[in-house]
Amino acid sequence: MYSPFPGMNPYLEHPELFPGLHHWLIIEIARFLAPQLRPKYRVAVEVRTYETTDENSLQIGIRDVTIRSRQTANDSTITNVAVAEPTVEPVKVRIPVPLTIKEGYLEVREVGTEALITTIEILSPSNKRGGKGREKYLTKREKILETSTNLVEIDLLRKGEPMPILDNHILSHYQILVYPGSIRPLADLYAFNLQNVIPSFRLPLRSDDTEPVINLQELLNEIYDVSGYDLVVDYSQEAVPALSEEEKVWADGVLKEKGLR
Repeated sequence: MYSPFPGMNPYLEHPELFPGLHHWLIIEIARFLAPQLRPKYRVAVEVRTYETTDENSLQIGIRDVTIRSRQTANDSTITNVAVAEPTVEPVKVRIPVPLTIKEGYLEVREVGTEALITTIEILSPSNKRGGKGREKYLTKREKILETSTNLVEIDLLRKGEPMPILDNHILSHYQILVYPGSIRPLADLYAFNLQNVIPSFRLPLRSDDTEPVINLQELLNEIYDVSGYDLVVDYSQEAVPALSEEEKVWADGVLKEKGLR
């Protein structure tokens, strides 16, 4: 069964589902490209690993957790400090424990020389919020952009801060950035919304190469079917992250048409 939505399925952005989708997309893109790039190039699946104690990262995978911010008094004129009375029963608190984050990405390398030709990144939630995950990714991104390596950056997440792009006044839910090293600082930006089919794009290689076309929508539909997301997603509930009221009306119509509501 394919996804009921024409483009990106907003229910797959749920923090408990997107990490799995991220891995599926990395592997399926590699499987799609490998036979087309042989024997000149090979596709390598790489993993970026780091540890973080960011509060936002600790919330991943935790259901129905509400965190209330503490009220603090910073006014230096306040001299009377209230002391909490001892409690008979302990209060449950959360301690920041280091969390190991692993993020997959793809590299297209030349066979024989191992020269890095193209990097393909699918942004994760940690890349789009403040903290170590974003800092680490932006550092790597800057290093790539200092070279002639091609970069493909796929953003299928509505929530979070987009990656820096100059002179971009287009507001969209999702985007794909294709950044050939040969035309720096220009790049091709595919901006699309929840209601749109995910656009296909050409994978940049060297100027004399035939560039394969990646149909991300088709790959996503196949993943949805093979992985059984239809058996996991409860379409009677609202999407997480939340949709706007207008988007909720549209999504409700789509789901009713497919018999899922």
